[in-house]
Amino acid sequence: MAPTALSFCCSFTSIAGLCHKQSPATILLPKTNLTPLSPSSSLSSHMLNSAFISQKPTASRVPKYSESEAPVVESQSESDSQPDPLVEGPPTEVPKREEVFAVVMIGSRQYIVFPGRYIYTQRLKGANVSDKIILNKVLLVGTKTSTYIGKPVVPNAVVHAVVEEQGLNKKVIVFKYKKKKNYRRNIGHRQPNTRIRITGITGYEDSPCVTLDS
Repeated sequence: MAPTALSFCCSFTSIAGLCHKQSPATILLPKTNLTPLSPSSSLSSHMLNSAFISQKPTASRVPKYSESEAPVVESQSESDSQPDPLVEGPPTEVPKREEVFAVVMIGSRQYIVFPGRYIYTQRLKGANVSDKIILNKVLLVGTKTSTYIGKPVVPNAVVHAVVEEQGLNKKVIVFKYKKKKNYRRNIGHRQPNTRIRITGITGYEDSPCVTLDS
């Protein structure tokens, strides 16, 4: 029993000596970027930095889309957004007003008047702007096919008008001269006038007329 124990101890010591003579095994560790502690930095900030470096990210990052890879959103076409055009029927024709004219006497002058037009006459005394007046001295009324001639006026024919403006005519120069007397007179004069707009001609339909042969 004793010789076997001594032989086991000798073999163990020889193996240990051989292991001691061999070079010690080197252990490779991963390099980490550790910053040395500076006197001004605190211990807590250094511990936070080392923990942040050693910790590996576990959450997956959200992919960022570039301008060329941006998600495309389909939009509705213009034809879908616009309402359907309404179908309109044929336009209704407005009946044209009968073309008619008249010759009317105002004061001592005669004027040819048409509905919708205006004329300048001599001053109408007592007429204010926007007043409606009736001219009953109608000497003649004419249409496309008929002519109503008055003797001297057309019975029951009247011309309706509205006073638009009370104004003055252009200036007229009145120059007086006497030879060898050193006499010169230069005077200007503006005759007052009235502008009226004709609104209608009525009352001539029942009068005798002359019809033109077509």
